[in-house]
Amino acid sequence: MTGSEDARLRLLDHSAAFRQLSIDHHSLDDRLALLAATAHLSDDEQLEEVRLKKEKLRLKDQMETLVRQFHAGVRDSLPA
Repeated sequence: MTGSEDARLRLLDHSAAFRQLSIDHHSLDDRLALLAATAHLSDDEQLEEVRLKKEKLRLKDQMETLVRQFHAGVRDSLPA
């Protein structure tokens, strides 16, 4: 297990904020998988796909920030 994997597991156990980000990220993955399985996306679905991908990246960035803070030993600044 890498240090980042260990940090993620610890954050999943001890940070409600990280846990919620992870849940939201996986939900977006599920919706994007459904859209990807659709043969022809409508204009609205194409816009939704773009929006979901951007949101997924935003969530990933927030999660990575928490992992970096964990590695830096800034546990006091982690959200509950």
